[in-house]
Order: sequence, then C-alpha cells, then structure tokens
Amino acid sequence: MTDETISAFALIGKFARLSKLWQQIEKQPRRFGIDEDLHSSEIHMIEAIGAHKAVCVSDMARLLGVTKGAISQTIKKLGHNGLVTKYPDPANSSRVMLALPAKGKVAFYAHLHWHEVMDGGFKEYLTQLPPDKIQFLDEFMTMIERFFIKRT
Repeated sequence: MTDETISAFALIGKFARLSKLWQQIEKQPRRFGIDEDLHSSEIHMIEAIGAHKAVCVSDMARLLGVTKGAISQTIKKLGHNGLVTKYPDPANSSRVMLALPAKGKVAFYAHLHWHEVMDGGFKEYLTQLPPDKIQFLDEFMTMIERFFIKRT
C-alpha cells in the first residue's frame, strides 16, 4: 500500500465523519435573510412552497415525506412568523393552499443563494471529472442510498 492508497476501513471512517459534519450543518438553525432562526425542516418547507407555486397541505406532506399533521404544525409556526400564508383553493373550497408572502420569499431566495454557495465547489469539481469517475460516484451513492433506505 502506498501513501496515496486509502484503505477501505479509512474510507468508511471518512464517510462517517462527513455524515456527522452534514448532520451538524443541517441541525444548525440559520436566519436566511430574516430576523429569526429557521430550522432545516422549516426552510425546506419554505423551499418546497416557493418551488411549487400552487401547493396544498396534502401535496406538501407527499413532497416532504411527512404527515399532514407535521405540515400543519410547521405551517402554523411559519404563518405566525409571517413566512407562509394560507388561502382557500378557488377550485376546491375544502383544500387549503400555501403561498409565500414577501418575508417568506426573502428566506426562500436566501436559502437558494446559500445552496449556490455551498454546492458551488462541488459542481465545479464534479463537472471536471471524467465520465467514468462520474459513473462510479453515481453507482456508489446509489448503493449508499439503498443501504440507508433498507435501514429506515
């Protein structure tokens, strides 16, 4: 084994450290251009509402893979803070639609910018890789995803 070769054991350790770092980043509340902290679940709900212009509570639950009750609780908090508004669906009065008022749009666009900054280095690196390395990374991440899905 040369200095440039990494053992499978060391690679597993590095992956575990990266996973922990990502968890720490995700757990850390951020302001995203507004005066209050937003947790990961809150900003990702804002992101989903901003990305899907006409979305109801049921759609949001499906998009985020959580219950309608969880959506309702988060929407209540976000609504109280002026980040999300609810309005009746003109086509179906029993459905409640979700939208972003100005403050919610500020958080939405600040979150997009945060991802551009965070993802920028990865995009630059990945676009310079040869196709065989891209293929390997895709297969590797698919295997990891399947592994995690089996354990949830």
